Amino acid sequence: MIPKLLLATRNAGKAREYSLLLQRSPFELTTLDAEGIQEDVKESGKTLQENARLKAVGYAVDDRFLVMADDSGLEVDALGGAPGPLSARFAGKGASDRDKVNLLLSKLRGVP
Repeated sequence: MIPKLLLATRNAGKAREYSLLLQRSPFELTTLDAEGIQEDVKESGKTLQENARLKAVGYAVDDRFLVMADDSGLEVDALGGAPGPLSARFAGKGASDRDKVNLLLSKLRGVP
């Protein structure tokens, strides 16, 4: 029996990228949606690494899978590392990528 590796993401783009990277791995790759996992692990960490650990541990309670989790975001030195773990929510709920970029650029106005 091939062990399953749960990719702890709902982001279809990330799942595709990981599938390509891990295509020769000894695992059967699966995702939260493919397994019907509805619960979301709260990403309350102060760093991207903490959020990845929270997701990995949170979904590892289901012993049917090994779990791989990550968290990604933009860290801008001139903004003290912001938006960091808040990148997805940086410009508010429902903000488009363009909204996020515009907000980031406005915060960088005047930075050499």
